[in-house]
Amino acid sequence: MAKTREKTMWFCTACGADSPKWTGRCPACGEWNTMVEEKVSSTPKAGTGTRKAVKSRPRPVNDIETVDEPRYRMPSEELNRVLGGGLVKGSMVLIGGEPGIGKSTLVLQNLLAIRNRRILYVSGEESATQLKLRADRIGRGSDNVFIVCETSLENIFSHIEEVEPEILVVDSIQTIATDTLDSSAGSVSQVRECAAALLRFAKESSVPVILIGHINKEGSIAGPKVLEHIVDAVLQFEGDRQYMYRLLRAIKNRFGSTSELGIYEMVQRGLREVSNPSEMLVSLDNAELSGVAIGVTLEGLRPFLIEVQALVSSAAYGTPQRSVTGFDAKRMNMLLAVLEKRVGFKLGAKDVFLNIAGGLRVADPALDLGVISAILSSNVDMAIPRGYCMAGEVGLSGEIRPVTRIEQRIMEAEKLGMTDMLIPAGNIKGFDTSGLSIRLHEVGRVADAFRTLFG
Repeated sequence: MAKTREKTMWFCTACGADSPKWTGRCPACGEWNTMVEEKVSSTPKAGTGTRKAVKSRPRPVNDIETVDEPRYRMPSEELNRVLGGGLVKGSMVLIGGEPGIGKSTLVLQNLLAIRNRRILYVSGEESATQLKLRADRIGRGSDNVFIVCETSLENIFSHIEEVEPEILVVDSIQTIATDTLDSSAGSVSQVRECAAALLRFAKESSVPVILIGHINKEGSIAGPKVLEHIVDAVLQFEGDRQYMYRLLRAIKNRFGSTSELGIYEMVQRGLREVSNPSEMLVSLDNAELSGVAIGVTLEGLRPFLIEVQALVSSAAYGTPQRSVTGFDAKRMNMLLAVLEKRVGFKLGAKDVFLNIAGGLRVADPALDLGVISAILSSNVDMAIPRGYCMAGEVGLSGEIRPVTRIEQRIMEAEKLGMTDMLIPAGNIKGFDTSGLSIRLHEVGRVADAFRTLFG
């Protein structure tokens, strides 16, 4: 019987690389102060000098047959959109997000609506009673969803043999540990080994596995980076817990596009799909107020209208304040410098507050024109005419630069009932606008946009 010897290794929490001794900087990824010490047990391997039997053989690309990946359609169409059409058999999907954002609610709500498949839900954080209370709050029950509270990987596989599920969910991967390693659950080695074992199970049995993962304070998936590499899809569930909207993004997807976006609204009975977010993010029936502009933004392949709110006032305490919610603060400071240098508005001694309505965070450069329009509207205390929206990127010289997918933005604005839209000059070359009911105003510079809006 081979004798097991214990030793310690140093693992990088950023990339998962190992080292026999501590180093201040990871030799693989170059990150500083990411090496942690963990106990590992190793058993001498026999027959390392013999060659293994080769079962596969190299084949030309043209000889490889392609077939459509069989998928399980999920009850949520927003989730199907982000997954690329559904849950692929034998795939492993990792869903990450902040604590309390609704990851478990999203997964459990979809599982309880599936009636014809056996599902095993492994919970390492919550008790069965807590999950039952959540299911009652969602308002659904199920006889084919089996719940087990377990943190041992070996026991989980025993439950899998007993239930024989068609879909497996592990909540969360950071709480699972295997007896073959001496380190605690959530460590680099435990997360890596447990995820690798579940991946082998998924590929060998063609059972899709859904992992729920924690995120660290930087907002990325906790654990080694190799966790994101071995899974087939990484979905990020994000949003502000103080607001009702949640965004589901695909960071990585081997079976679909990473440009899709799913939008949900958190209500009392769980998560509700938002099929047309523009109608909920724009207040069209409010009285005309200064400092409000409608921007047409694009998240992945999905265009929608969003309300930009700005407030410009004289600095009361000498030092001007710059407060931004939902937009890049450095980019807003750049836009303020453009307005002062290229257009002549003296904003250096004024407080500027900017807010993206709905609690969303937008990084689309096409929202620049909406931001400066809201700021100018508040500065001159003149409301933007009703029915106007805009899309355009602002350059440092004050020019309005073209944006991508302008046709989709125009069609979305027209569908919502907007009457006029400001777009960059020359951005619609080759696009037939004869059948549009919305009036398009091409602007080349910030000053042109100001004259179009305020006369």
